[in-house]
Amino acid sequence: MSSLARKFQQQQQVERTVQEQSIVKTKKHWLTPGEKIIGVVFTGLVCFGAVHLISNQAEIYQVNKEMQEVQISINELKKVNSDLQVQVSELSSYERIYKKATQMGLVKNENNVKVVHEK
Repeated sequence: MSSLARKFQQQQQVERTVQEQSIVKTKKHWLTPGEKIIGVVFTGLVCFGAVHLISNQAEIYQVNKEMQEVQISINELKKVNSDLQVQVSELSSYERIYKKATQMGLVKNENNVKVVHEK
């Protein structure tokens, strides 16, 4: 009977080691395949959003730069226009026109003045 008891004990030890080995071999995964897919999709969306945000900021910077260049050119044109307006006012003065007229031979004759009435 002792050999039968020994065989039984050995068989139980073998079963325990087999169970322990099978427990050790079954490894739990940290993430399920569904969670992995969701993680990849989320990471993709975050990357897409970041790229989209950066490209929008670059476009805004470019538009602001163009606006500043246009504003500078507008200011330069305003300065040129004001200088030309000053020249027009200087050139259209009565004294200058009278001087040019006398140089070209126009004589002022007060007897030959006609008055035109506005209607």
